[in-house]
Order: sequence, then C-alpha cells, then structure tokens
Amino acid sequence: MNDELRIGNLFGGSPDRGFYDVPLAEPGTVEDADIVVMGAATATPYESVGAYCAGGPAAIRAAVGWPGMGDHHDFDLGGVLLPSGRAVDWGDLAISETDFGHNRQLIHSSVAAVLEAGAVPVVLGGDDSVPIPCLQAYDGYGPITVLQLDAHIDWRDEVQGERLGLSSNMRRASEMAWVEHIVQVGARGSGSARPPDVDDATAWGVRLFPMRDVRADGIQPVIDAVPDDARVYIAFDIDAMDPSVVPGVIGPAPGGFHYGQVADLLAAVADKATIVGFNLVEFAPAADVGNRGALVASRLTATVMGLIARQRHS
Repeated sequence: MNDELRIGNLFGGSPDRGFYDVPLAEPGTVEDADIVVMGAATATPYESVGAYCAGGPAAIRAAVGWPGMGDHHDFDLGGVLLPSGRAVDWGDLAISETDFGHNRQLIHSSVAAVLEAGAVPVVLGGDDSVPIPCLQAYDGYGPITVLQLDAHIDWRDEVQGERLGLSSNMRRASEMAWVEHIVQVGARGSGSARPPDVDDATAWGVRLFPMRDVRADGIQPVIDAVPDDARVYIAFDIDAMDPSVVPGVIGPAPGGFHYGQVADLLAAVADKATIVGFNLVEFAPAADVGNRGALVASRLTATVMGLIARQRHS
C-alpha cells in the first residue's frame, strides 16, 4: 500500500515500535507484559510447496491501518484497544529455510518462555504447521481446549512422509495429554481429509461444526461447545474466511466466514472462557488482493489482543 494513502499517517505510529504500535522487545523479554506478539514464518513446510506463507507476518504487520491508535476508542471492543494491558512485540523469529527442527524448537521455546512468564503468546504465521510446536509448549500449562477455525480439519497422520506438516496439526494436538477438548469450525468443500481422518477426529471426541451447520444454526452451538471457564487456545487458519474477504490463501474455499461472524465468535468465547494463546496462520501475501486479507488478519489479531487484555484486567 502507498504510504501516502495510509490514513494512519494522520495519527502517527512509529517505525521503531511493533505491531499496533506496541513496544518492541528482545525475544525472551516479557517483564510485566500481558501479551507477547511474535512472527513465525514457517515451522515444517512440505517440500512440494515450500514456505509459501513466509511473508505472512511481515504483510500482516504492514497492513495495520491505524498504527498509533492505542488510546483511541475501538468500536469493535467498546473502548481502547488494550485497556490497562501491556503488550510487547518480539518481532519475527529467526526461522531457517532448511533446518525445520530448528524452527520447531525455536517456536516451542519462545512460546514456552511467554507462558513461563505468565503472559499470553500471540503468534503471526506462517503456514499451518506452526501450531504444532506452539501447542507442544503448553505441556505443564493444561488442560487446554483448542478452538480451531479452518476450512480444513487437519487430521492427516502424514503427508508426503511428513507428520509435522500443515495437514496434521489437529491430529498432533489430539495426541497431547494436556489437550482436553478440540472444537473445530469452518470446514467446507474438499481438502486433504479422507473419510477415515474424519472418523478418527469424531472418535477422539472432536466437536466438528462444518460451515453448512454454521449457516443453518449460527455460531451459538460453537460457543456452547466451548466448556465454561475453559483455558482456550485459538488456532485460526485464515482460510476459514470466505475468499471474498481474504483472498490470500493457498486453499481458498467458497462459503467461509465473514468478518463480523468471526469477531462475534471471538468475543463470545472470551465471555465464557480464558484465552491462553492465539495463532493466525496460512496468510499467503502473494495471493492477496489490494491488501484486503492482510488488513482482516491484522484487525482480527488486534481484536484478540484486546479481548485478552480485558480478561487480564477485568
């Protein structure tokens, strides 16, 4: 986007500060922060497609339209973005293009450091292999409920010999003893799942809400499926959104969420459960149109940050 046409230029925002103008901090530095933002460009990409979302974190950061607005009224949240809350931004982790074990360990240790400090990690991806090391870091911080928004259910045991890739994240989550419940919403069309994968998910106890059910019944059944007072990790694959809203994904599927549905779902979940982590993945800037998807991704991430801050200081 042409900087001269950014309305946020009217109100500032510093290039020396982080996402939504929160302070930058050295990785590992949490201090009294409630929220730590970090970018993770990839964890374990498939050889056939590579790290196609590697530019995602940078594009999401760049799309913030109103960077210097921390003390302005936010109409989605009913007040300032981070009331009484403090967030820091560690920038983008030093991801390797070839050493995927390094990537997984770095993401895992970074999320674990945030949890150890008592803060909430907000991770900007990156492809959908990123949630695996994120969720592994919750060992000792459970039990947790995973709420996944995604056009696909990601229950493949392996793809092309890889068991830690983007099509396997919810199956790997189901194998973690600290993951107590999984609620998956947004599946539609055809993806990598075969009938046995769906059977395995339902046999494990996943609550599946395909988009056809959401269209018929609304989002309330999804909200009801999240246990009261649960500790919820939100795994948000941006292809849950309709392609007309977020075109920048590798697997677009018609019939997805619109912005207001997701914003309402996030707020309703925050009313009944505690958000203990969030990742937004699968944004592919090369396929975006007019920065529309990047703006939606940045705005929904900011909404989650505002909800977390409100929970921490309610």
